[in-house]
Amino acid sequence: MPRGLNSWVSLLLFLCYICEVVSTATVTLKSIEIFTTHEFIGSDPTVYFNCKGEEKIILPDLRKAQVEYAYKGQESWQPLTEFPNKKCKRCGFYAKHTIKSDDVFGEWEFCPSEFTRSDGKYIYSVDKEVNATFICEECVPHPQKADPAPKSENEGNGMHWAIVALISIIVSILVFVGLAAAYKYWQKKKRQKDQARFLKLFEDGDDIEDELGIGPLGGSV
Repeated sequence: MPRGLNSWVSLLLFLCYICEVVSTATVTLKSIEIFTTHEFIGSDPTVYFNCKGEEKIILPDLRKAQVEYAYKGQESWQPLTEFPNKKCKRCGFYAKHTIKSDDVFGEWEFCPSEFTRSDGKYIYSVDKEVNATFICEECVPHPQKADPAPKSENEGNGMHWAIVALISIIVSILVFVGLAAAYKYWQKKKRQKDQARFLKLFEDGDDIEDELGIGPLGGSV
């Protein structure tokens, strides 16, 4: 590959990476409480969070039921997941087992649109199973500008009458210009008609003089 083309390709890949990094929304776990351990013998559970197709995130200190565990979002296993776009993910909290299949505390479609609070928090809860609070500040939609205040009725009526007056003035000017043009055209036609009539009378007078012999040649001795 030519050196110049290789540089352009590298720049394009870098820009694509930057755009991806900027658009990625990070999700962290703020707090969680489980209401059952899904363990029959009384051993400590191994609870983890997982989104389909991603790596399992084990919560190492979550061992007891009915105890709320709070986090700073800076733990080594944080963040839980990331949203590179606005698409949802199939995620859940599970209890890991070696012999039987893993138990499910809760499994749902995790979407960035769930983060509607201004502080970026989203609470997920399943009765008698789990209660978790997530934080994703990048997921919070930016506030849209409020629509301008509607015009008062008086302002609307004033604008309406102003438009009507402007249209009336324009129509009046067009009618005046049309009448003036029509009058000039009528005058022009009238002059042409009078000139034609005068020339015809002049020609008719010459013919009569010729018939009577009173013309210049007929009157000579």
